[in-house]
Amino acid sequence: MSRQNTPKLKSLLDKAPPGFLVDTAWLKKREGIDPKTIHRYVKHGWLEHVVRGVYRRPLPEKARKSTDIDWQVALLSLQWIMGKDIHLGGESALDLAGYAHYLPFEDKPRVHLYGDAPSWLKRLPAKARFVVHNRSPFGDNPIGIIDEIKYIQSGMHALDAWRWPIRVSSPERAILETLDEISPNSAGFDNLSKIFESLTSLQPELLVQLLNACRSVKVRRLFFVFADYHQHAWRKHMDTSEIDFGSGPRALMKGGKLHPTYRIYVPVDFMPSPKTRNAHG
Repeated sequence: MSRQNTPKLKSLLDKAPPGFLVDTAWLKKREGIDPKTIHRYVKHGWLEHVVRGVYRRPLPEKARKSTDIDWQVALLSLQWIMGKDIHLGGESALDLAGYAHYLPFEDKPRVHLYGDAPSWLKRLPAKARFVVHNRSPFGDNPIGIIDEIKYIQSGMHALDAWRWPIRVSSPERAILETLDEISPNSAGFDNLSKIFESLTSLQPELLVQLLNACRSVKVRRLFFVFADYHQHAWRKHMDTSEIDFGSGPRALMKGGKLHPTYRIYVPVDFMPSPKTRNAHG
């Protein structure tokens, strides 16, 4: 290894912990490492090839249990090494916060990501299936995105020393992202209702801010359909006069009933009772 390349290698090793990922674009733009040098790093064992254009700092042999990439490692690599504007959101953020235990077990769970995801992400040999949302109901507004420290449950002790937080939607933002993707059928409503049932401790002030920042009239209306249905304590602290519900009815599902308060078609089971209608009408 020449003296010219030694500082670049040291910089790379300092920024990318063992087990974490870097891609060709980052190596070239941020570290000034050309393809020939990347090939040399792979040859000498300082990097290992994962898929085309993606490399990993090797783990010690005793720490290797699988060739699959942990989805948290992939996401943290994008967020904290490659500087991508991307966050965990929707159902995945709710699951991380402990609100989505009802979801069916999957060998490769879906991981919902919002933002600047590289094309190679879906080609990774990962322990998850990445679902990338290029469109967010909040546009580029970062309101409600937080940094959450979670231990990586991979059994790889070499990773445990790196306590980078995951950039993730708060439960308040995540439920609105989930509503934006709701399936227009009864099953979709039933699944969302189970999530809402567990959301007993949301922050009403943050919810109002998020609802006003949300670009989707459908999401605003649906949120209050579920909020009124479940009647958690925080609902009493939300004033619907502060929310823009748009005008005219919204068609969401065939065969549904038009909600008399929020003017969106929902399954008949989610229509308000006279008592609820009087309380929030």
